[in-house]
Amino acid sequence: MEEDAWKEKVFDSLSVPALILRPDRKIVSVNRNFEKKFGKRREEVAGRACHDFFYQSEVPCGVDFCPLSKVIEGRVGHTILRRVIGQKGKEAWEDRVFSPILDEDGSVRYIIESIRDVTKLKTLEKELEGVRAFMEKLVQSSTSGIIAANRRGRIVVINRAAEELTGYTMQQAQSGGINVKELYPPGQGRELMKLLRDDAYGGKGKLPCTRATLINAQGEEIPVELTAAIIYEGEREVGTMGIFNDLREKLAQEERMSRMLSRISQAEKMASLGQLAAGVAHEINNPLTGILLFSNLILEKLALEDPRRDEVKYIIDDANRCGEIVKNLLAYSRQTSQNKEIIHLNELLENSLSLIRDQRLFMNMKIVKDLSDKMMLVLADKNQMGQVVINLVMNAVDAMDRRGSLTFRTYRDKATRKAYLEIADTGSGIPKENLSRIFDPFFTTKAVGKGTGLGLSTVYGIVRDNGGNIWVKETSPEGTTFIVELPLYQVSDDEKAP
Repeated sequence: MEEDAWKEKVFDSLSVPALILRPDRKIVSVNRNFEKKFGKRREEVAGRACHDFFYQSEVPCGVDFCPLSKVIEGRVGHTILRRVIGQKGKEAWEDRVFSPILDEDGSVRYIIESIRDVTKLKTLEKELEGVRAFMEKLVQSSTSGIIAANRRGRIVVINRAAEELTGYTMQQAQSGGINVKELYPPGQGRELMKLLRDDAYGGKGKLPCTRATLINAQGEEIPVELTAAIIYEGEREVGTMGIFNDLREKLAQEERMSRMLSRISQAEKMASLGQLAAGVAHEINNPLTGILLFSNLILEKLALEDPRRDEVKYIIDDANRCGEIVKNLLAYSRQTSQNKEIIHLNELLENSLSLIRDQRLFMNMKIVKDLSDKMMLVLADKNQMGQVVINLVMNAVDAMDRRGSLTFRTYRDKATRKAYLEIADTGSGIPKENLSRIFDPFFTTKAVGKGTGLGLSTVYGIVRDNGGNIWVKETSPEGTTFIVELPLYQVSDDEKAP
């Protein structure tokens, strides 16, 4: 009797509601917490079938709903999570544990069913699941690429923006086939980790906005802006994460903006220097005319055998050279009137090339013409644009030392209504430090007496006066390509044939 009392005390001391069942599903007894939870005394519950008490059903619960039959057959415990509706209609969750009590023969004599209310835990799980789902949507909807890797460098998270940026998919990452080190050029990943662990650089475990290079699945290098962090558990590093922004478009815009500002600055500089050049040219031209006139008069009076004739000829030659400089100054300042006409870009090129007097310049050179057969009418001063082509060709010939390949290419862009002429040489290229100054007046790298530095500045001014643009498309030790851009001529309604 004392043993039964002791067992009952142990049963009542359980912190969760519990009941004892026979294999035939009849309730033998319940503990005090069961009585409190369901408001029934054990005398009222004992003898009733569990399915009758809980569900007011005469039919036992199915195997999928109740593991009691599994406990009896297997003689091992089972657990099931159940969603129940309380008295006030509120949803609740119960974790029910079925534990067998075996007799001396090893058969199941009784089953203890304990009922643990896990509503709070389940609610918390749902909230956490909601937060997780929200965070997943947040990560996936980000326009920045987000990548996280474990301590060994295996990628465990990669959002859609990062998939587009790197060319790798989440399936590839989950298969373990991608290590975060593969996304960087050799050595860069190690350097980034050094910065991450450096307290002096953004704080330990943090990498502020830094420019880096990413290698995509096709092996292409992509400039990116990177913010990164080390993921910690306590003091232990368990992973890393990075946020990447593609800089290709931004850098292209910066380049376009820089080129546009350079053109604006160049135009302002040309306008002010043009006024100065015009004034200087006119001031020099008058005394220069006198020098040439009187030098020729002196030369005519000297006898053929007079040794002074050579000295006077030197004066005349130098004066003529000054005259050429004056002509260039006047051309640079655009003190000559324009005579614009409608002309095909290919015809403009061919006419300009025919004006080069010494065709022997091209004897040791290969001339390539890649001319579009599309309609490319431009409204321009043919003589002025001829000077542009000649100057660019002569510069190319000098750059190649009269040996190499000279390529002419024409094409159009109907969307922007522009026609283009490219002149490409295979010379030594333009040094980077000189690239921003090539259109400056009086800037030249030629020896003294070999050039005035007005050629490209004059070309720039003429092209601009004809409504176009000119710039260096590319330059390297293998050669330089200039692009001349002119607006396509648009035929008005009045000009169209009836």
